[in-house]
Amino acid sequence: MIEPTTTVEPSVSAQADLPAWKSAAAWYRLLVILVAVVLLDLATKAWAFHAVAMAPIELDRETVLHDPHYQLPYHPGVDALPWGLLDFRLVLNHGAVFGIGQGSRLTFICFTIAATSAALLLFARGTRASMRLAHCAVALILAGGLGNLFDRMQYGAVRDFLHLLPGWNLPFGWQWPGCATSEVFPWIFNVADMSLLAGMALFIWGSWKAEKKSDS
Repeated sequence: MIEPTTTVEPSVSAQADLPAWKSAAAWYRLLVILVAVVLLDLATKAWAFHAVAMAPIELDRETVLHDPHYQLPYHPGVDALPWGLLDFRLVLNHGAVFGIGQGSRLTFICFTIAATSAALLLFARGTRASMRLAHCAVALILAGGLGNLFDRMQYGAVRDFLHLLPGWNLPFGWQWPGCATSEVFPWIFNVADMSLLAGMALFIWGSWKAEKKSDS
């Protein structure tokens, strides 16, 4: 007599130990955060370039590409938070995060594609299903890279509009290296930049926590 076969469900601990690429929950977590942040980044950029200046600004990709130092006409900043904490001010960034490496568009496109591929590989092969913090960090890093990659491909440069602590100056006329002003925070950024840095910080913090836990 043939005994009926029974399906043995994997235990919770076994599911948590699966590689992330085999976990539907891990993929869901990654994709939800990734899509939400990219949409937020693109929506806020579109709103800013439509509403912040005195008239909506339409970017011509060919014009931007043919002039690697092309910048927008000056317009006054718009107060976003009281006490000079945050302004909206439109700029085009031809470099990386906070304007580093101006005029290297193709380099940053290639770097972003390589970094995105590495982050996906890290998620799929370097994390387990239980590593929720790492999944969130990778999703934020991917969202930051893809949000700015879209701008470089679509417009030839990255749209920035967030200016932190405008008018706040360093003491004694000090300046950050490579900066023409003495502002405390002279860089203008966007949601993708914040996502990228937040993801990196979260990943480092999560790695530190995991190492501390393994040592205890």
